[in-house]
Amino acid sequence: VFGDETVLQVLKEPGRAAQTKSYLWAQMNSTGPPVRLFGYAAGRGGAHAAELYAGIRPGAVLMTDGYEVYNGIAQTHGLVHLGCWAHCRRYFVEAETVLPKAARGPEQPATQFIAAIAQLYAVESRARELPPIERERLRAEHSRPVLVRIADLLHRHRHSVAPNSLLGKALHYLDGQWPKLIRYVENGTWPIDNNPCENAIRPFVVGRPNWLFADTVGGAHASANLYSLIETCKANAVDPYRYLVAL
Repeated sequence: VFGDETVLQVLKEPGRAAQTKSYLWAQMNSTGPPVRLFGYAAGRGGAHAAELYAGIRPGAVLMTDGYEVYNGIAQTHGLVHLGCWAHCRRYFVEAETVLPKAARGPEQPATQFIAAIAQLYAVESRARELPPIERERLRAEHSRPVLVRIADLLHRHRHSVAPNSLLGKALHYLDGQWPKLIRYVENGTWPIDNNPCENAIRPFVVGRPNWLFADTVGGAHASANLYSLIETCKANAVDPYRYLVAL
């Protein structure tokens, strides 16, 4: 199960100001007929996540970013929790971007991390069309040594960088997520990042500047339901308009 969430503003919600942030939560599967499930919640806390993930089977695999609430979900339900290398990479890209152009180069730690992560993705590109057992073998041969080098870079720079700098924050994120980030190499069916879920939620994010908000809680739930139907149609190569007319 992939999980992600994004902001949704609801104007008329009992006991809350119109400017208060609410959230649309996205969930999707990676095996079987593709499902894209969107759910509305008034917040982003553990209580809201617990309701949305109620019933998930122990031993299931959960792929998310580093948001702390997902750790609680994984622990409560006994899930295999995977970390997202794409999110990790973004922190190092931000750290590299603020460097003066004259100071950029392969000797910079941020650049070294980005290059190493690129090697992980090069392996994934080669393994994309392979069966899981072959993908697992390729990762063992080529990805595991890269992970060792990344761990060495982390050990060398973790305590020598200002914690509040962008590079310091990138190192802190990598350190905190490390057990989840390296777990994907253990199984050829497990993904390296949460990009599929981000792609699933993108139509909602792209549309949001046009419609801006939901008027009521009922409207927010209706929007989530419609996005679930339409995006699941698209994921299954079913024409959404024809599907809804037939329904």
